Amino acid sequence: MKLIKVAAMLTMSAVAVAQASSGFAQDKALKIGAIYMDAQGFYAGVRKGIETGAKDAGDKLDLIETNAQGDVSKESSFIDSLISAGVKAIIVSPVSADGSYRAIRRAHDAGIPVICYNTCLNDADMKSYVSAYAVGDPYEFGHKLGDAAGDYFLAEKKTAPKIAILNCEFVEVCVTRRKGFEDALKAKVPGATIVANQEGAILDKAVSVASTILSANPDIDAFFGEAGGATLGAARAVKSQGKTGKVVVFGGDMTTEIAQELSDFSIVKAVVDISGQGLGKLALAQAVKAIDGQAPSDIKVPYNIDLYKSSDDAKAWLKAHADGLP
Repeated sequence: MKLIKVAAMLTMSAVAVAQASSGFAQDKALKIGAIYMDAQGFYAGVRKGIETGAKDAGDKLDLIETNAQGDVSKESSFIDSLISAGVKAIIVSPVSADGSYRAIRRAHDAGIPVICYNTCLNDADMKSYVSAYAVGDPYEFGHKLGDAAGDYFLAEKKTAPKIAILNCEFVEVCVTRRKGFEDALKAKVPGATIVANQEGAILDKAVSVASTILSANPDIDAFFGEAGGATLGAARAVKSQGKTGKVVVFGGDMTTEIAQELSDFSIVKAVVDISGQGLGKLALAQAVKAIDGQAPSDIKVPYNIDLYKSSDDAKAWLKAHADGLP
């Protein structure tokens, strides 16, 4: 999951998308609602992916898009607005696994299929009220990064590294990311220990929390940032505390700034990522299928997870994402 707090908010707007002959036999444009948890970073990539996917689909579609700003009450209000607008499907990354279910249930009860991406409801509510969940497996996400961290420590001949975690564990996917990371790391380096695990998903808070951890644990070897803000915040704290060359960072979620840090390779050593644009396209495709009555055999529809672990990997990512959208 990717989390970056911003003040800006998208207004409810209809995006007209190209019309073609194949697909649906409606005279009017098919309305699909899309709710983003944020307006920048990963969610800006998701938005571009959904809009690109709608154009590529070749059907007459209207997207009604908005930004929940990480606020359950705003999300609930937007879902009610989408129901009133007569949308045929809703694409959403729920703010809360437990707190978002009432609004999503209202959409379900109104006969509107709901497609989750990135985050979703708890398992029971997801099975009851969600048609599909486009997601990169969070355990694999953490496991790939833990594997890379293990390889790094073995190469450095560190058999008992101390790791601090900056987490986003107010959402369940981040708890699962940590489990995957720890399982893979300790399989390769059994002596590895987690000496701190504190919330720091948003950049400013992550810098502050990481700096405090470094002061309290001057002998730590690495940070694991469970989300993009945590990854970049840890790197900035290491740099500002004069720990470059002594403490490294392994993190989730590629952005331009994180790719630049990995390209430098002095602090950030590996990043695992789920493409926002790719996930957006997948979520849009699942919404179109749900409208057409084609539910997936398994609610969870997997998306690929990428590992970047070299300066060359980072430079390639930067070249491929010149617009800065992940």
